[in-house]
Amino acid sequence: MDEQEPDYRFTLANERTLLAWMRTALALLAAGVGAVEFLPQPDAGWLRTAAGVALGLLSVVASVGGVLRWHAVQRAMRRGQPLPVFRLAWVFAAALAAVGLAVSAMLLLTDA
Repeated sequence: MDEQEPDYRFTLANERTLLAWMRTALALLAAGVGAVEFLPQPDAGWLRTAAGVALGLLSVVASVGGVLRWHAVQRAMRRGQPLPVFRLAWVFAAALAAVGLAVSAMLLLTDA
């Protein structure tokens, strides 16, 4: 398929979006370490570890998903095609909400 160089402003905007995903991944990784180190120790200590591991895995999803999205958008722009649908955002949001609910419940239960 014939590819053309897109307007540099769109390429730079796509790169900024990728960097936002990388910052999110880094923040999630830091949150995972923080969860393991600083959340209160409940009776079931595995909950704290599970929260940290879940945040770490979400970090991997964010970084890999961001690169895949960047590549797909760049390819679509070069080919003059519509931008691809990004369904990973829904999965990512649902997983992050589940981890947030679990950590909140853990905090409430250990404080009671």
